[in-house]
Amino acid sequence: MSFVSEQDDRFSGAGRISNAHPSDYLALLKPRVMSLVVLTALAGMVIAPQGVHPVIGFAALLAIAVGAGASGALNMWYDADIDALMGRTAQRPIPAGRVQPGEALAFGLVLSVLSVFTLGVLANWLAAALLAFTIFFYAVIYTMWLKRWTPQNIVIGGAAGAFPPVVGYAAATGSVSLESLVLFAIIFVWTPPHFWALALVKSEDYARAGVPMMPNALGPDRTRLEILVYSVVLAPLGAAPWLMGFASWVYGLVAIVGGAAMIHYAIRVWREREGDAARKASMSLFGVSILYLFALFIELVVENGPAQALARLAQAIVS
Repeated sequence: MSFVSEQDDRFSGAGRISNAHPSDYLALLKPRVMSLVVLTALAGMVIAPQGVHPVIGFAALLAIAVGAGASGALNMWYDADIDALMGRTAQRPIPAGRVQPGEALAFGLVLSVLSVFTLGVLANWLAAALLAFTIFFYAVIYTMWLKRWTPQNIVIGGAAGAFPPVVGYAAATGSVSLESLVLFAIIFVWTPPHFWALALVKSEDYARAGVPMMPNALGPDRTRLEILVYSVVLAPLGAAPWLMGFASWVYGLVAIVGGAAMIHYAIRVWREREGDAARKASMSLFGVSILYLFALFIELVVENGPAQALARLAQAIVS
């Protein structure tokens, strides 16, 4: 019996013995994605005007990270059938047979409830509600619906990955601000050129799995055009925190240089359309896009975070 047919009963995994190692459960959490979630949520916290107590902030970040991991586990549970068909994902714990589908589902659901409840109790229930919506959006709206239905899946679904700074700001303040929504918009617009650059290289995988990703649904030329358009929009949007006055000129310089790099590599992707040169251009943009987003949010955290956090910690100790 093939793995795909076995996945018809995603809920049970009955009759099969788990060979899972702790590292397999860690892999279900998508730790690389979690690291980006933690960074962007932290940026949302540190731009809050009144800040947050360091202990509460740490606990809130941990809850947000666990919520992101829960989303990853639920995504891997539902997508195990198509993961088994793609070279990039075939060795994930479920398609490789190390974790049974029912175990992954239970793992994801328990972590979802735990993360939302913890954030609500320790921070506030607005932040918890936003985290719950983020998990639902990624696991249900994106994974179960958009991903297999429309080539715009990553555009609309990218909202899930853009919510962490809004959740982080809400955890610190109990509210949502224009500044946190700007950070949301940066990640939202960044997601398509970042992901489509990889999809251009992996389009055969997606076609084999029947996933209507942009390159195999509407063609690589359309994908290259959209990558360029999104990159051009992203460059000035990335500088918005500086232009709006809640980031320094250093951040502005990072944003301008990084935005120019995104446009440069997007133009290369647009021009290079054949063979190894096209593949290298796409992978270069994919790598640069990761560096770009990390650089923006690290700079936000550095210039808003350490000094204020230490001052609040000292005040808490004294009081």
